[in-house]
Amino acid sequence: MTTPELQKRFQTVVDQHKKILYKVCNSYCRNRDDRDDLAQEIIIQLWRSFGKFDERYRFSTWMYRIALNVAISFYRRENRRTRYVISDEEHLLEAIDETKNQPEEIRLLYEFIEGLDPLNKALVLLYLDGNSYQEIAEVLGISETNVATKISRLKSKMKQEFRGTGQTESQAKSRTET
Repeated sequence: MTTPELQKRFQTVVDQHKKILYKVCNSYCRNRDDRDDLAQEIIIQLWRSFGKFDERYRFSTWMYRIALNVAISFYRRENRRTRYVISDEEHLLEAIDETKNQPEEIRLLYEFIEGLDPLNKALVLLYLDGNSYQEIAEVLGISETNVATKISRLKSKMKQEFRGTGQTESQAKSRTET
């Protein structure tokens, strides 16, 4: 396949799965500039690896694996770099504005996800996106049993946190089952 054909095919499949890119970037970065940088890094890695994509597997699984690996590396690098930097008021206001118009349940879910370590954050994103335990295990490189255990623990943790925010048990339960 020639390079222009390969580029066109790459653009097509990435465009079809761009929601994965948005989910990962929004989950690992607080501000727009960092999200843009992360998205660019993910796309570069996807392009570099595109020739090695095995078509026996789903593109979305392969894309998640690369996107999450890049995001986790990016998150760690940025976290080390900004650990001792105090955010300015404008940055804090920007982060607040992004969640201002969302329903309370969604805002609480984003807050919960934001507080997770990179592996659990990836696990929740994949789970909420409707991936099977087997697909999650493939993307994250852990066993299905480990996926099931971690999801169960995260659901319990989420229920406890939602109870602490005044949510009823049935509201917390219905959110964790979706």
